[in-house]
Amino acid sequence: MFHIYLALARGDIILASEITILLVDDNPEFSDTLADIIGGFGWKTHACNAPEEALSFIEKNHRSLSLMLLDIEFINSQMNGLDVLGQSVKKYPSLPVIMISGKGTIENAVHATKLGAVNFIEKSSISTDRLRDVLTSTLEKLQVQSEHHELLRIIEKQGIIGKSEALLKVADKIIRFGKTDLNVLVTGETGTGKKLVAEAIHAVSRRAPHPVVTVDIPNIPRELFQSELFGHLRGSFSGAHDNKKGLFHQANKGSLFLDEIGDLPLELQANLLLPIETKIIRRVGSVEPEEVDVRFISATDRDLLGAMREGKFREQLYHRLRECEITIPPLSERKEDIPLIVDHYLKKHNDKMVDNKSFSPAAIEYLQDHTWKGNVRELQSTLRVVLQTVSADTIEIRDIHSVASPNEIRSYPEVKSTTDQFSITSDGSLKDDIARADKMKIMSTLQKCNGNVSKAAVLLAISRETLHNKIRRYEIDVNKFRSGK
Repeated sequence: MFHIYLALARGDIILASEITILLVDDNPEFSDTLADIIGGFGWKTHACNAPEEALSFIEKNHRSLSLMLLDIEFINSQMNGLDVLGQSVKKYPSLPVIMISGKGTIENAVHATKLGAVNFIEKSSISTDRLRDVLTSTLEKLQVQSEHHELLRIIEKQGIIGKSEALLKVADKIIRFGKTDLNVLVTGETGTGKKLVAEAIHAVSRRAPHPVVTVDIPNIPRELFQSELFGHLRGSFSGAHDNKKGLFHQANKGSLFLDEIGDLPLELQANLLLPIETKIIRRVGSVEPEEVDVRFISATDRDLLGAMREGKFREQLYHRLRECEITIPPLSERKEDIPLIVDHYLKKHNDKMVDNKSFSPAAIEYLQDHTWKGNVRELQSTLRVVLQTVSADTIEIRDIHSVASPNEIRSYPEVKSTTDQFSITSDGSLKDDIARADKMKIMSTLQKCNGNVSKAAVLLAISRETLHNKIRRYEIDVNKFRSGK
């Protein structure tokens, strides 16, 4: 028997025998034929012969349906299959729909796809093999999508927002590595969310019921490093008035997060070698060993391999900490996630402040075009300031520009214009001269902004839509001003 597993968006795993396909066609004999073929695959079916009947059935049973095969033409109904598709996608988006038609045309296929159909089959091409291939590929694709949805849902709980391919790879590693007891090194530029990833690793691990304890490496005084991590006995040094447990003790049965491990001075790194390897520590002033059950997660924005070559980071420590590694991509490599991040913090703001703010489409595009050197942290900070200081309900480019690195555009180096020098001539009208000056100003600004239309609009103090209109009117090729073009 043909087998397949389907993971729905709500997280359920459905075996092949539990797959139910809804057949919607006004020809009972054709529906029976489809039901016989699909039954041979080991899957269940239910048939409806009218659009109204189908919508009523879906309303009551959509949670138990895996997929719908939907005809386009219905002779005895005022509705057609595209009407059913439109309502189904709107009300029950998790139910995938494959359209079938005896009069298949490219126009129908395109229209159905735009409405949300996942595939389109002509009745004349239907055979057992063809139907098996289409249904199998559709269900397998939906399984992958559902697995991705579940991965992203898990990391979203930890404040990691997005759905890009780059973030999916991070999410996959968080789940895979998190379920092990291996030590994980998290790397990435400043502001990419390394601490959130560390917390997510802990949250999906068997250690989740126990604490994840952060060691803030840069802010621990060198002379107190051992005391802070391993604890001390009363009287072991000046100021040790009581016995104290260290961060290793606090993290027992949980995870110890060594934040900014690349900043740990070379002379202190040897203190971690044996405790990490043996899980045995000694308090300062004590000769008694203590066992601890700790999983180590480390993070850095430093190049540890380069530091090792320069003799600034111990190779033994590197290999102990890096049994697995997760590298978080910078925001510049997952710009498609920016609208989702904006929406996340926008909802949080509106809920907390009982507000009704929104961002215009041009503002969202400006945020995507902007260079976020501080990555998500800088974007989050900018959003927080803009949302709390702008009085208008709809936030525009000009509102963001004053907050998001206001010196960025002004700091462009002077560039020798590639445009012709403007000169007023005795020929032509005043209108022609003004248009020529307007075009040259736009070209010069686009050159300064490397072809970034949103930034050029800010400098020119006009709306992005107005600038686009002028670019079309003057037939300016924006790509010529972009780096690498």
